[in-house]
Amino acid sequence: MIAHFKTIAARSEGIYKEKGSKFIGVALPVSDIKAVAVELDQLRQTYHDARHHCYAYMLGADQKVFRANDDGEPNHSAGDPNLGQIKANGITDVLIVVIRYFGGTKLGVSGLINAYKAAAHEALQNTTFKTVQITQLVTLSYAYEATNEVMRLINAFDLEIVSQVFQVDCKIQVKVPVIVLETVRNKIIFLQKTGSAINLDIS
Repeated sequence: MIAHFKTIAARSEGIYKEKGSKFIGVALPVSDIKAVAVELDQLRQTYHDARHHCYAYMLGADQKVFRANDDGEPNHSAGDPNLGQIKANGITDVLIVVIRYFGGTKLGVSGLINAYKAAAHEALQNTTFKTVQITQLVTLSYAYEATNEVMRLINAFDLEIVSQVFQVDCKIQVKVPVIVLETVRNKIIFLQKTGSAINLDIS
């Protein structure tokens, strides 16, 4: 079971220059394909006068969703070096775009690989990494009288509250780290056996 993953905390940039060409590396946190498309569109508008916008991204805790794009550069000379830097740092939910301003001198495939790798590396050197706990959304339903008991349970496991409804019959949604989900479930089963009316529903 994957309980957490490593990603970047915020956008960062890095610059690499070679024989007149300027490579601007941009690393961005993204959560899905839609976010990737939005960020790419924004960068293409911002750097509309650049010749290439080469990118790579990886998504998901299992790191199974990824793509590399050379945007007109020779095959595997631009997107793959970006993807290689993502893999080398063991991160996911990240997009790296390297924008190239051509300086008039061709670098050759090996030169391009080195330049795109360097720009991506510089961008990641300037960011902060963070670990994200994978959570499961859980709904707790209970009688109003059991509110204090439920809050003690939430505080004991430091659960994040998403929403809550306090009526005669109460409901509260919390994010439970998957690493403690079974423990939380067993705790509620124990409470039920002692007469508590707390019910758990995993969304």
